[in-house]
Formats: sequence, structure tokens, C-alpha cells
Amino acid sequence: MADLQKLTIGKAINLGLRRAMEEDPKVLIMGEDVGKLGGVFRITDGLQKDFGEQRVLDTPLAESGIIGTAVGLAVRGFRPVCEIQFEGFIFPGFDQISSQVAKLHYRTQGKIKMPIVIRVPFGGGIGAVEHHSESPESLFAHIPGLKVVSVSNAVDAYWGIQQAIKSDDPILFFEPKKLYHSGAMKSEVDTDGTPDPLFKSRVVREGTTATVVAYGPSVKVALDAATAAEDEGKSLEVIDLRTLSPLDLGPVFESVRKTGRLIALSEAPSESSLTSEIAARVQQECFYSLEAPVLRVTGFDTPYPPAKLEEHYLPDLDRVLHTVDRSLAW
Repeated sequence: MADLQKLTIGKAINLGLRRAMEEDPKVLIMGEDVGKLGGVFRITDGLQKDFGEQRVLDTPLAESGIIGTAVGLAVRGFRPVCEIQFEGFIFPGFDQISSQVAKLHYRTQGKIKMPIVIRVPFGGGIGAVEHHSESPESLFAHIPGLKVVSVSNAVDAYWGIQQAIKSDDPILFFEPKKLYHSGAMKSEVDTDGTPDPLFKSRVVREGTTATVVAYGPSVKVALDAATAAEDEGKSLEVIDLRTLSPLDLGPVFESVRKTGRLIALSEAPSESSLTSEIAARVQQECFYSLEAPVLRVTGFDTPYPPAKLEEHYLPDLDRVLHTVDRSLAW
């Protein structure tokens, strides 16, 4: 019998971490304030109390040290889960991630595995200061040896974090922080069910007029736009990428061959980004099916702005609908 629980994304990740720790004593959680405080977003709330300070470790404010320690733990057979408090803090650990985490398995011809999960709250919309609202996922998707996941809903959050922890490959797990505790994003999670494969994209709303592909926090924007477009007689198909590296673009190709149009949606800047890759691949694979160029709705190619300006920076429903109209005008 299904064990259904209605969960927010934040609570789903918490329960997923808890289940992973119950099933495998080698799973450790480490990061800034993840223990007694339960993390600044309370995602690890209660875990140190129940599993102890030896398995849920409060670390110094040193991302390079957190990642470097995780590398040593992974070599010794542990499965460390590192929390980067905010995505903008990840760059002191970039050298460790790109030079060690991503390459040790290849460098040792498979003798050493790197079963490390790096959790990264990312994206804007929380009214924060500098370095707290960025979208650096494209940088990591570009590095061979890393896998990059971004969840948009509670079901994928609950199962995805467990699947990532069980993987022998290093995974960056990007979490949409503005949706952590959103009541509007609560969904029923069957905690005894069978999850979808981790590295597969998914059609989350079918349509025929145009395809909108998104990930993480942008999936909600795409779905809201599809609902609004329906009132105008337009049927938007929405695809959640779910995994950013490796990209599963098969469902996107299939959708574009049906609709003839694609809008790629992301909070990240457009220059040299995942939306760039998607546009290039779709135009390569679906050239004769396209009725219009692939168009993109993204953040701007500027540093993330002060909080009072972020609503003008972040892609919203109106920008998506305007881009759909541009596509249909070709």
C-alpha cells in the first residue's frame, strides 16, 4: 500500500537524507551550520540530533576544506554529502571540485570512486544580498567527470537525493531555494514507491503549440505560463530536464518535432549556458522540424542585481508568453 505524504521540496530532501542515513552508516553530512542549526534553510533539521555529531558535522567556513575532506572520506569508503550554504560560496571549493572530485576516478583508471554529493541551494527570488542568488550550474555541467542534477518538485527531491547518494559518481545537486518551503509546490510523495531514473528528462505538461524546456525553479514559471497561455488558445508542452549533465534531450527532440518551436528557460545568464547548449543541439537534430529559431528566456548577462531589482532580472510568466508570441510570429 502506498505511503503518501504531502511534502514541500525542503521537507522532501530532509526525509530523503534521513532515509539514506538510515540505510547506509557510511553516509555522512557535512557543511556550515548543518548540525545544531539544521542548516540556514533547515533542510538538515533534526539529523544531528538523531544520528549524532560523528555523522552530521558542522564545519568551519571553508568550502575548499569541506570538499577536500569529502574527497578523503570518499577514498576511505564513505559517502559524504556536502552542503554549500549558498551557491555563491561554492567558488573557494571550485579547484577541489574540478581538479580532484571530477578527475580521481578517471585518473586512477577506476580504482578510486568518488561517491560525493554536493548539495547547492541556488537561484534567486529570496531578497538576498550579493553571492546568495546566483545560478552557476552551467560551469559545473561543462566539467567532464561531474554529474549535475536540478530538482523542481518534492517527488524528485525525495528520491533524487537518495539516488545521488547511492551513485558512485560525484553529483552536484542543485536545489531551488525559493521553493524550499513553498506551500504552492507541495506535492504527494509515495515514500515506498519506485522512483523514475535519475538521469532522464520528463514531459510534465503536454501541448502542441510550442515546447518550453526548463529546470529547477524555472519549471514552475514554465507551468504557470502554460496555464496562462491556455486562456489565449495556446497549448504549451513543458519539459523538466531534471538532470543537466548528462543532458537527456531525447524527449525534447521528440517534442520539438511535434510542435516545431522551442523556448529554453533558465534563471542563469544566457551567454555560454545550458540554454545555449540546448539551442545548439535542437537546431542540429531537429532543423527540418523547426518552424522558428530556438528562443531563450534567461537572466541577463550581468552580475545578479540587488534584491529590489531581482523581479526585473528573473524570467517570469510575461517574458515567457512574450517569447512564445515571438516564436509564433515567424
